[in-house]
Amino acid sequence: MIIPIDPPANYAPIQAARLYEQIVAQIEKHILSGKLHYGDRLPTERELAAHFRVSRTVVREAVKALREKGLVQSHPGRGTFVTDGSAHAVRHSLGFMLSVRAPQGACNLAEVRELLEPEIAALAATRATKEQIETIRQAVASMDQSLHDADAFVEADLQFHLALAQTTQNPLIPMLIDPIVDLLREQRKSTFRRGGAAHGQFYHKKILAAVVRRDPKVARAAMRAHLQQVRRDSRKS
Repeated sequence: MIIPIDPPANYAPIQAARLYEQIVAQIEKHILSGKLHYGDRLPTERELAAHFRVSRTVVREAVKALREKGLVQSHPGRGTFVTDGSAHAVRHSLGFMLSVRAPQGACNLAEVRELLEPEIAALAATRATKEQIETIRQAVASMDQSLHDADAFVEADLQFHLALAQTTQNPLIPMLIDPIVDLLREQRKSTFRRGGAAHGQFYHKKILAAVVRRDPKVARAAMRAHLQQVRRDSRKS
């Protein structure tokens, strides 16, 4: 005999998929089937809206959901690109650890950055291609243009650190750095509101200059000083 069980009170009725969810499902299917590959650039927001015959607001919601799934990354001024999903898996694991070990979690992540990123900056100064240096330069320029916009500044800031990691030519390093700096997104917004943007740009430009000059020693020292300043700004906020 099967005894019926009342559903838990916190279950919600199933609703029909919203428009943006249908777009997400189609793009996700293309990624999983191999029609879209890692590094492929998605059509522009306007092009997607025309293709799916929806508003650009719906497209923005879809892209946001794809980012949260770890399937795409958006880079200011460059577009939205398909990822390999690995960073999302690492981010999810680190995010869980951060939630159960708060408030030590953020301090632990900052310490990991201090161990990894000075050496990444040094490698960038010896391995970065001209194209990669240009990507770093664009991220710095985007931050200069966003000194009064926390969201835009933080996105460009994340791109700066990820671009440095990609110059190492070691695919594991961006996979480690991306979720770490992304999980500190809210902390970065808090420090931005307390003058952290100006502090950050001072060091970002020093790091960029060292990479352009192919000077790993200065790049390493500038990144170390940058992360120490981030710690000081974080304590204040």
